[in-house]
Amino acid sequence: MRKLSAFIAGLLFGIGLLLAGMANPAKVLGFLDLAGTWDPSLVLVMLGAIAAAWWPFHWAMGRSRSLLGAPMQIPAKRSVDRRLIGGSLLFGVGWGIAGICPGPALVLLPGGHWQAWVFVLAMLLGMLLFQHLVARRQS
Repeated sequence: MRKLSAFIAGLLFGIGLLLAGMANPAKVLGFLDLAGTWDPSLVLVMLGAIAAAWWPFHWAMGRSRSLLGAPMQIPAKRSVDRRLIGGSLLFGVGWGIAGICPGPALVLLPGGHWQAWVFVLAMLLGMLLFQHLVARRQS
């Protein structure tokens, strides 16, 4: 049941990304182009996502287990540190260069967009590099 619910949630998320235009790099770059022909429509997408997630997230904060019995994994750390700022900057730069972020990149893969394949490969290499650096730091 957990795998089925994860599949359905991922499918709905992917469809939502497509319908909202988040998987269209040109639309995303238009949103990020504040000095040019700014496209503010993704602000509505973001506000809608926040509104839709607010109640379920608020509900989850008071629970120790999910509806399917899995332990809740809500981050407890709330401080802003160098790693958070550095990761946010890196994410933002990547988003600005490519016009896509991880979710939409995965949605674009089946369509054969070579840019999505390059993005996902770079993302996976970055994740491996991060794991390597964390393991090296801990040893």
